[in-house]
Amino acid sequence: MLMIKERRPTVRTLRGSAISVLQEAGAMRECEEHGWMQDRADPHARDRAITIASENPPLGFTADQALAEIIDVLDSIGDTCPECAPEGQ
Repeated sequence: MLMIKERRPTVRTLRGSAISVLQEAGAMRECEEHGWMQDRADPHARDRAITIASENPPLGFTADQALAEIIDVLDSIGDTCPECAPEGQ
């Protein structure tokens, strides 16, 4: 059976592309209630995102720029939603 993989949507910014790759690789998720991005802290997913970014950088950008943006996005998000109440409160 022939399987066709969907193409990733066109993203106009390097940051948007990094976020898309991180979500595709499963390295980050969105809070279902508030929409904040959350780091899943999955090293295998991060490795997949790095591989995707280095092998397929967005048009007009180098692999180094794509990797730097992946790292910048990961450094800018936490593993919890800032609007969700901490458990036990």
